[in-house]
Amino acid sequence: MDFREKYNQWLSFADEKTKDELLSLTDEKDIEDRFYKDLAFGTGGLRGIMGAGSNRMNIYTVGKATLGLANYLKSKNTGRLSVAIACDSRLNSNKFLWSAAQVFASQDVKVYAFTEIVPVPVLSFTTRHLGCTAGVMITASHNPKEYNGYKVYDGKGCQFCTEDAKNAIGYINEITDYSKIYKPDEDAADYVEKGMIITVGEKELSAFIKEVKKQSLYESPSNLKIVYTPLHGTGNIPVRRVLEGMDVTVVKEQELPDGNFSTVRSPNPEEKDALNIAIETAEKIGADLVIGTDPDCDRVGVAVKSNNDYVLLTGNQTGALLVNFVLTMKQKELNEKSTLVKTIVTSELGANIGRSFGLQVEETLTGFKYIGDKINKYEETGSNEFVIGYEESYGYLVGTHARDKDGVVSSMLICQMASWYKNQGKTLVDGLNEIYGKYGYYLDYLDSFVLKGKDGTEKILSIMSYFREKGTELFDNLQGVTDFINGVGDLPKENVLKYTWRDGSWMAIRPSGTEPKIKFYYSIVGENRDKAEERLEAIRGIIKNIVEE
Repeated sequence: MDFREKYNQWLSFADEKTKDELLSLTDEKDIEDRFYKDLAFGTGGLRGIMGAGSNRMNIYTVGKATLGLANYLKSKNTGRLSVAIACDSRLNSNKFLWSAAQVFASQDVKVYAFTEIVPVPVLSFTTRHLGCTAGVMITASHNPKEYNGYKVYDGKGCQFCTEDAKNAIGYINEITDYSKIYKPDEDAADYVEKGMIITVGEKELSAFIKEVKKQSLYESPSNLKIVYTPLHGTGNIPVRRVLEGMDVTVVKEQELPDGNFSTVRSPNPEEKDALNIAIETAEKIGADLVIGTDPDCDRVGVAVKSNNDYVLLTGNQTGALLVNFVLTMKQKELNEKSTLVKTIVTSELGANIGRSFGLQVEETLTGFKYIGDKINKYEETGSNEFVIGYEESYGYLVGTHARDKDGVVSSMLICQMASWYKNQGKTLVDGLNEIYGKYGYYLDYLDSFVLKGKDGTEKILSIMSYFREKGTELFDNLQGVTDFINGVGDLPKENVLKYTWRDGSWMAIRPSGTEPKIKFYYSIVGENRDKAEERLEAIRGIIKNIVEE
């Protein structure tokens, strides 16, 4: 079926609002982009721009994914099935939550539905806490306001990994007749009355907060002043609860949920301007530390006051600091099974700190679900003990209460770490410089090139092919190239290339699994910052020319 046939099929079954949207389309390229494919599982499950079409997030694609998921869960489980569902503050998130809840209930799958927005790690925790078969989080994480998504978790609270995702999408793709999908009611009252949909909230959030507080490592008082922004998302209540007793000022303009994220260009703490208002607030009150969590509160951005200015830390820098802090505080508890887990595109700095404390270091593909999967395997086999896991994209986890990155526990530990340094007369920047002095200077950077639509997808594939064919001719002093397309070791197959230089520097290339982007990750080892920056700019120049050509 080509995109035009799909378009006409949708006109035959869609509600009036959706039909009006489809009939208003005049750009053939836009119609093609909406229907040339179905949304597929990437590193973060289903994710896409909201709107009408098979390649968009809407009640029909959510319904299709939910029915397919229900069929998959039935195929591999016996007995009564149950699913926990939560959502973030995005536009339509609550609508998609209740649509999914009713489709599950129509398939005799019991649903525990959160009535208030909560972070991703709360859903991950609750799925295990309530003994559910699976979990669903309606969120597009840090993406712009036009996006929403559908993350799927297994019974242990870990996002679906390769095999589960592949099998689930197989069941989803079997559904071609949207008329067979249950059409949700406005209020779901019938299923609530029958006990097929049970509302949850404060009790489960409190249980989560209790587990997070067990990870507390340093509670000595200091005069540390903190500014926190939830960026209009889910972090406001849980982060403030774990920071009770500390001097915290919440950014008023960004405190309340707002699916339009009206005060920021993008609600992504990886991007410099997302923390602008928080830094302005910090300047007014003389705060030592700024932290910001993304809409689903699984990522944390950090800015530190240093010499009357605020220095933004990268995800790799915050990760290295956390590794050093956590292992210093837990030193007496560490043993030969203690393990740090990071992704293949995360700097080696934190790993080298871990090794210096005697930790085992394991690597996974990009996507925190693979770190969560490691935790599950450690729990099953007893071979390792998980201590800390993180990725360069501002996601960290200490503890096993969740199987996904956790901006709540990370916020607590970052503030405790800053307090620990302040009581020594130091800032996090001072701590980072001490780490560089001991382990060497690491300069990490990320370039993302946005290439939208079908043409963009084809260009991304072309770029990957070019580097596979000619990449080794572009750079001097290479030690080797690792191509993950056919799998490396026990890692699943993934479309990633990683170039390593003889001095330990590296560059990795991968298409995003959740956005229309191709990403270039750089990690440069240098004698000092100036030399590392000079080398980085030379490599980036080569990359930019190739991509633009």
